[in-house]
Amino acid sequence: MEYLELFIESFLGTLNWIFRQIFFRVANTENYFWGLIIISLVVWILELAFPWRKNQKMFRQDFWLDLFYMFFNFFLFSIFIDGFYKIINKATYNLFLLNADSITLFKLSNFSPIIQLVIFFVILDFFQWITHILLHKYDFLWKFHKVHHSVKEMGFAAHLRYHWMENILYKPLKVLAIMLIGGFEPEQAFIIHFLAITIGHLNHANINLSYGPLKYIFNNPVMHLYHHAYSLPNKFKTGVNFAISLSVWDYMFKTNYIPKAEGNIKLGYEGDSSMSKDFIGQLFYGFKKGD
Repeated sequence: MEYLELFIESFLGTLNWIFRQIFFRVANTENYFWGLIIISLVVWILELAFPWRKNQKMFRQDFWLDLFYMFFNFFLFSIFIDGFYKIINKATYNLFLLNADSITLFKLSNFSPIIQLVIFFVILDFFQWITHILLHKYDFLWKFHKVHHSVKEMGFAAHLRYHWMENILYKPLKVLAIMLIGGFEPEQAFIIHFLAITIGHLNHANINLSYGPLKYIFNNPVMHLYHHAYSLPNKFKTGVNFAISLSVWDYMFKTNYIPKAEGNIKLGYEGDSSMSKDFIGQLFYGFKKGD
């Protein structure tokens, strides 16, 4: 009964939190809903003003599907999943007396605000980079990640086309990273969240942007396009360019691959024709034998 009450409380709380954002009843520094919309509009305008692939339409293939994914993965799905995470956290504490303070290695509050943001950003990105590699390396994870790689024309909204199972796979490692670096503030989480969203939108956008020498530090559209390439050299059987925000991990661990800044390469993966073209089909993809 305790866990059921916790789930219901979380469900209603998350639902209320989303409605408060929509109707501007939260501080601007906490409004993820309109923040996502603003970032998306800005990057989309950049796509239209400075298109890399000149023949790509304003409303590219699967534009509306990807746009729906943005709101589904960030808001609709969170209404249901947040309650389960709270139950897991509660059960973990009840069984093992383990909470955020139990495994904290150091507290961000010991550093200056700028250093806090850098540490938070770098550690969180590294954990996500590792998770991304696992999604490609193991077949039972790859079958869910195929939804993201079914994109055939790249655009900003393709960033958030991913199977709902990835929310479940990514979040535990994110939480672990946050637990290791205790003392972060909600304002810091907001800044890092939208920095990562902006970089992710740009990585998937139809823009020829590689940041000059900074391409060795930050992920970019040229680098990430090859992550979605249909064909890769045999030595990269599980993929290349796994960077989320920071490309430095790929250069450090030799998983980088950018033969040339070619924007019109074929995207997808072998056998992607079997992927459902609609949201409902993709929602349940990966659970059947043969997916």
